[in-house]
Amino acid sequence: MKQYIRNTFICVLTATALSGCDDFLDTMPDNRTTLDTEDKIEKMITSAYLDHEYCTALELMSDNTDDCGEKLTSPGRWYDDTFNWRDESENDNACLKTFWETAYSCIAAANEALDALGPKPETEKGRQLRAEALLCRAYNHFMLGCIFCQPWTDKAEQHLGLPYMKAPEKDLNPKYDRGNLADFYKNIQADIEEALPYVSDSYYSVPKYHFNIKAAYAFATRFYLYSQQWENAISAATRCLGSDPSSMLRNWAAMEDMTTNYQAFSDAYINASENANLLLITGHSSLGVIFGPFEFCGRYNHSLSLAASEDLHADNIFGDYTNLRMGTHYYESSECNKLILWKAAFKFEYTDLVAGVGIRHTVVPVLTTDETLLNRAEAYIMTGQYNEAAADLTMWMKNAARTNSNLTPQAIVNFYKRKNYSYYDDNGLLGTLKKHLNPAFEIDVEGSVQESMLQCLLSFRRIETIHQGLRWFDINRYGIEIPRRVMNERNQPFKKTDFLSKDDLRRVVQLPQDVIVAGLEANPR
Repeated sequence: MKQYIRNTFICVLTATALSGCDDFLDTMPDNRTTLDTEDKIEKMITSAYLDHEYCTALELMSDNTDDCGEKLTSPGRWYDDTFNWRDESENDNACLKTFWETAYSCIAAANEALDALGPKPETEKGRQLRAEALLCRAYNHFMLGCIFCQPWTDKAEQHLGLPYMKAPEKDLNPKYDRGNLADFYKNIQADIEEALPYVSDSYYSVPKYHFNIKAAYAFATRFYLYSQQWENAISAATRCLGSDPSSMLRNWAAMEDMTTNYQAFSDAYINASENANLLLITGHSSLGVIFGPFEFCGRYNHSLSLAASEDLHADNIFGDYTNLRMGTHYYESSECNKLILWKAAFKFEYTDLVAGVGIRHTVVPVLTTDETLLNRAEAYIMTGQYNEAAADLTMWMKNAARTNSNLTPQAIVNFYKRKNYSYYDDNGLLGTLKKHLNPAFEIDVEGSVQESMLQCLLSFRRIETIHQGLRWFDINRYGIEIPRRVMNERNQPFKKTDFLSKDDLRRVVQLPQDVIVAGLEANPR
């Protein structure tokens, strides 16, 4: 079990490890940690969890964001580039280069723990620790793949993957190959399936900040869904949700009666005691400022027009938007025009109390029961189990909105047949709840039961995950096309500045530039 490591881990596949790393390695500090006890390994694994989020960048890239007006001030070049699907040319705390480095650093920490534990720990806690480290390694690789690779398809062996790190890096100047996406996903699946039998809640003081049992199966659900293993997704979701999923969903009925104070509401949303929150991460982030009651990044945000036509304020199958229990909030000023939910928590750490300066933080529920329920509904739809899917969609709807309706496959078809597809007008600017779907996997024709139910599912999940970046993955998995629109003074779209087609190469985020310079193959452009 004895393993010597640096306190500041070698962040493999970061700019440090891939370019100009000699100086870093030549100045190795003397202070070392010996991983010779399970308690020390347990502390090591805490470093295998993200402390930077992906939500801000992916939300800005998605169709949850408009240009709210050219007269509004841009927050900076990184925000301009990200909103307009340009490769990152400047760094920001929310940039995906930082996420890349953080994720591979977490993988490095997980590998150090796994190396110290060995392949077959002798104690029960050792086996549990190994399971947690495997899940951390799999999750970080998976999220990197979702962002920097194409979505999984049955042609995944023809697409670029990413290096899958299975051991601590010991070489001075390592060389890596991206391999293919099929092998990359096989490695993720192997780690998940080795871990699941041994994952435990027993030794956590705050389980929601670790891969507890329910979080592990929620992650497995998402992985199986994204890799089109529909039956496995259903099985994993059912293990997560139990026999009464309604008792595990977010208690929106209680939250809608809460105080109207943003901080109190967002704190309740991220509370570790909330049943719906399965895995929480904390990190440096401006997410709560961008999607909170503040003017910052008011230009690129969730516009009132977008909300009225496509999601939060659109006429939905559950009725008028006032039926939503979530509580929408509109902000308008000389620098702001946005309609948001109070989901993104804003935490501030003062580094100089006198000067009033410090660091922005947030807490994000990256795995929840509500998303898992909707993921199961999607898997049911893809396997033709439409009544089961309708039951899950009804459960989510009745929890999130005030309605007594029970959804049926036919009711869903009838509702969506009355809706135009988005961007139906001559200028291609007006959105609706319904968007043309162009997935790489086969679905039934437009207007069919399956396609209509997918429209409902995607609409619900868009609302459920707003401000958290996950909509971007649905956009890519389903080939949803997006026009970039500019709002006029009446908060209506009046100009198209760009268009993301179903085959647009910009859907796959470019690798960090210094990683490319160091020799890792770039994504096509």
